[in-house]
Amino acid sequence: MTADATVSLLIVDDHPVVRDGLRGMFESAPGFTVLGEAADGAEALERAAALDPDVILMDLRMPGGGGVAAIAELTRRGARAKILVLTTYDTDSDTLPAIEAGATGYLLKDAPRDELFTAVRAAAQGRTVLSPAVASRLVSAVRTPGSPGKEPLSAREREVLTLVARGTSNREIARELFISEATVKTHLTHLYAKLGVNDRAAAVATAYERGILG
Repeated sequence: MTADATVSLLIVDDHPVVRDGLRGMFESAPGFTVLGEAADGAEALERAAALDPDVILMDLRMPGGGGVAAIAELTRRGARAKILVLTTYDTDSDTLPAIEAGATGYLLKDAPRDELFTAVRAAAQGRTVLSPAVASRLVSAVRTPGSPGKEPLSAREREVLTLVARGTSNREIARELFISEATVKTHLTHLYAKLGVNDRAAAVATAYERGILG
């Protein structure tokens, strides 16, 4: 995509007021067109397939289907759209899974208007865009080695563990991550083994102790 081409957008956020604000902001600026909106990850998948936007502005924590699972599924499907996360959360348990799932960039919702415009254009051209806070976290994560003898959790296992820490049931986890309950149980079995625990509560406690969560 050339620098002066019009960038088409799909806005994904569970708050109507946020979607309205973003739509108004981009539609009032030259060089952008908003093709549509979605309120959760599942709807984002449908709208992305139907509209084929250049960039998807993706929130992360949404009832009915989270952003990370949607990003992973869009990546698996080979979607053309570049995905730019726009959220209020910058913890390791949010940023790392989103980037590993295939997000092109990660911005926080307090980003200035011009910074957001620049980031969307950069994402459309395939360039990685990270807020300073997120960039620092990713650098720290890369530089901090795992504990000796402890196998690291996969991105999907971290997603499952994060949802477990929020008190989410296996059925709800399956729905949010677009996987079966049997697969959720398999992920739990694997992460229990890696953490050296036998149940959900111990897994969460150990994960916080090791800095895997939060």
